[in-house]
Amino acid sequence: MLDCAIIGGGPAGLTAGLYTTRGGLKNVTMFEMGMPGGQITQSSEIENYPGFFEHGKTGMDFMDTWQKQCFNFGLKHEMKKVERVAKIGKYFTITFEGGESVEAMTVIVCTGSTPKRAGFPGEDEYFGKGVSTCATCDGFFYKNKPVTVLGGGDTALEEAFYLSNIASEVYVVHRRDTFRAAPPTLDRVKRKENIHLITDSVIEEVLGDAMGVSGVKLKNKQGEVTQLDNPGLFVFVGHDVNNMVLKDENGTFICEVNDRGQVIVDLNMKTSVSGLFSAGDMRIEAPKQVISAAGDGSIAGLQVISYIQEQA
Repeated sequence: MLDCAIIGGGPAGLTAGLYTTRGGLKNVTMFEMGMPGGQITQSSEIENYPGFFEHGKTGMDFMDTWQKQCFNFGLKHEMKKVERVAKIGKYFTITFEGGESVEAMTVIVCTGSTPKRAGFPGEDEYFGKGVSTCATCDGFFYKNKPVTVLGGGDTALEEAFYLSNIASEVYVVHRRDTFRAAPPTLDRVKRKENIHLITDSVIEEVLGDAMGVSGVKLKNKQGEVTQLDNPGLFVFVGHDVNNMVLKDENGTFICEVNDRGQVIVDLNMKTSVSGLFSAGDMRIEAPKQVISAAGDGSIAGLQVISYIQEQA
């Protein structure tokens, strides 16, 4: 019987593991198929985590120290794929691929979300080398430079507005002639002089070399091709929430989620199921920042300790 099963090994999962083990729980296991670290390990440079380095680190180097610290306090790591979580009676059953299972008093699910790819040529090749899905993370690298934003929803326009305070010019490319974003958001963007809206167009290809992205080719609905010589491309076409472990054998969620599949939690990271917590990018209103995910993990870890104490 585990005191706590942590599913997911990104910043939220690792921090939850640190707080539960350092807080006195002796039997805490994190289940993560690969080495812990999460999506942030794909980042070529991190500059916005406060406090301990003057120059940016790669995401891999950054997360390496987290693993060592968490494992030092007794967090166990097993490379097993979790198929589903179920609460049967008082305890949880975690079922793995192949049918093996384990019981736990509490569960913290922090499997994150995955940015959707638009699918144009060069997107994967230049991801992390000029192609980004996070303006807050990477916008600073394009200070006083022109950038392109792909998308037509609230997130795309909100991130474009954020970038407009850093970049020299922001070109928003949307495949339709109207935007899905809320009217106040669209109105605010239209009032910003250095934001340019390009509608009825798609990105045909991202251009670049060994140094990274150098521009994008656009194609409008008339078939005309133009080129923007912008070194940064930010893609906001949605996220896939990695929530499959919270579905039962019938495909029904075991806890409350919103219409996007994001887990509904309160300020204590509690779900609608007692003893089940969710943290990081898979929860509602997640800022999708390392420091925020870590904060979620610390809260969930502390709440697990309180929950177990109350059950004693």
